[in-house]
Amino acid sequence: MTGEAPRPMTGEAARPSIGEAIVFDLYGTLLDFKFLQRRVKLFSAKPEFMDTWRAKQLQYAFTATLMDRYRDFETLTGLALDYAAANDLVALTPQERDELIAGWSELPAFPDVEPALAALRLREVRLAVLSNGTPEAIARGVAHARLQPYFEALLSVDAVRAYKPRPDVYQLAVDHFGLPREHITFVSSNGWDATGAAEFGFSVIWCNRSGAPPETFGALPGRIIASLAELEP
Repeated sequence: MTGEAPRPMTGEAARPSIGEAIVFDLYGTLLDFKFLQRRVKLFSAKPEFMDTWRAKQLQYAFTATLMDRYRDFETLTGLALDYAAANDLVALTPQERDELIAGWSELPAFPDVEPALAALRLREVRLAVLSNGTPEAIARGVAHARLQPYFEALLSVDAVRAYKPRPDVYQLAVDHFGLPREHITFVSSNGWDATGAAEFGFSVIWCNRSGAPPETFGALPGRIIASLAELEP
């Protein structure tokens, strides 16, 4: 054994056909949370502020699941914001804090999202969202981006009170669609999420928007794309 990290497949073998249904991650995959940088700049000149906020948001989600101390994603988003503000010596008023948290429900869709969803619906592929967000936040975010006509379901981790990549979170999509997991395609921009879904048994497409290297732990996605424009049925 050399300890060499697994490598993504290339060529036609790495392009599995899309299943009967597709479930999408929301933040960073369909909705551009980096849009919040515009609001953050009103309070902090440091570009790392947004990165710290997002990193802590996910870290708290992982930690809450491991500790079996579930708190909804909006609560964790606020706590992560408090950490980022303290780290940057920024004093937010309660109104400013609320406005920044609310911004997660007011994100734009990436330009490639609606054309891809429209093409999939024309081919009668069933579509859903599976997100760490609360049901209310997911619904607000999808409605704000005007994407609600494309989805038959908006699935939230609230139903199992644990966060991705726990297997019971991905099971929500299986239960909704009533299909074998291998007949469902999962699409996420987060490498760790793509790995979790691949370990679960979904056919996985990693939309690697940031050009990040593949994960070195766990199963690799079956296909890697840079944009949803490459998401061919």
